[in-house]
Amino acid sequence: MTRGQGPIHQAWPLSPAQGPLGTLRALTKASVPWAPHSWLDCSMASHPLLVQPPDALRRPLHVPSRLLLGPGPSNLQPRVQAAGRLPVIGHMHKEMFQIMDDIKQGIQYVLQTKNALTLAVSGSGHCALETALFNLLEPGDSFLVGVNGIWGQRAAEIGERIGAMVHPLLKEPGDCYTLQEVEEGLAQHRPVLLFLTHGESSSGVMQPLDGFGELCHRCKVSARKTKPFSFYMDIMCLANLWGCDDKPRMYHHTMPVTGLFCLRESLALVVEQGLETCWSQHRLASAYLHSQLQELGLQLFVKDPAIRLHTVTTVAVPPGYSWRDITDYLMDHYSIEITGGLGPSLGKVLRIGLMGCNATRENVDRVAEALREALRHCPQRKL
Repeated sequence: MTRGQGPIHQAWPLSPAQGPLGTLRALTKASVPWAPHSWLDCSMASHPLLVQPPDALRRPLHVPSRLLLGPGPSNLQPRVQAAGRLPVIGHMHKEMFQIMDDIKQGIQYVLQTKNALTLAVSGSGHCALETALFNLLEPGDSFLVGVNGIWGQRAAEIGERIGAMVHPLLKEPGDCYTLQEVEEGLAQHRPVLLFLTHGESSSGVMQPLDGFGELCHRCKVSARKTKPFSFYMDIMCLANLWGCDDKPRMYHHTMPVTGLFCLRESLALVVEQGLETCWSQHRLASAYLHSQLQELGLQLFVKDPAIRLHTVTTVAVPPGYSWRDITDYLMDHYSIEITGGLGPSLGKVLRIGLMGCNATRENVDRVAEALREALRHCPQRKL
């Protein structure tokens, strides 16, 4: 084929005797009109389409404006949204490496760690959970898991899929673990890995971690005898890609460039606000939410105020009401999202999230008013 200002010409098969000049003459005598991607049209002409272009994708994309006060996702700062509209660059460009370095430093600040092995995983929270467990557990390893909500349940299932000997440490949703309870589990099962959920979003519990840190340092990823099951989540490969091992960065997978732009700006906002101020914002917003909910006669699911999660508050579903009726009412009448329970808290709670720019008194007032109206209008079953 040849392509120029005019038509594209093609003709085949060609005799080998024609040679390059003869091939060119034969091509220029042909009269196939130019059309974009005509080379593809020719190769696919004998294959009729089995699926026609969907009408849905001929319509403009429409996304409604909603106040997202569930456990995630949450609304974004305009600056973070703007970062998603920046020009895309290559994921192995030097400018991208600088952005990744910025992200590493931001994560170290937010988590208050000096660990050189600090990085962001290209995936959801589930992907990060699996990355941690795939790299720390091997088949046959003893694995002690605190199960007091959905994330402990998921960690236990992942451990079983790896082939580890999983020992659940069971608690009712809404409770947390004491140091003594965990120490007893460690003495009984002698695990290579302990899993506890710090922020159990399914039940609204914040697990205290004082005294547990030194237990986590007993396992090092470099001591494993086998390769992790997942290539994509291999922490040693990811460490190289993120510049954590002082070696030249090698291609591992194609990074979500736009997502990293947004993450970088999110961390920059935390740095500009100050970590202590960020903590205070969420603590004060959740305290105000708790007071407003109690004024409505609602009961907080987590009884002990000291272990209530500031970012996700759980409310006991009021007697006689369907949690789904309440969440649907808020969505249909106020365009506000809150959600029901998850895993062991399903059917027991409503979950209200105040995260990032959503953690404000104004949003608390809006969701409290919406809940007040929902309790007036949603049907009640007779007990």
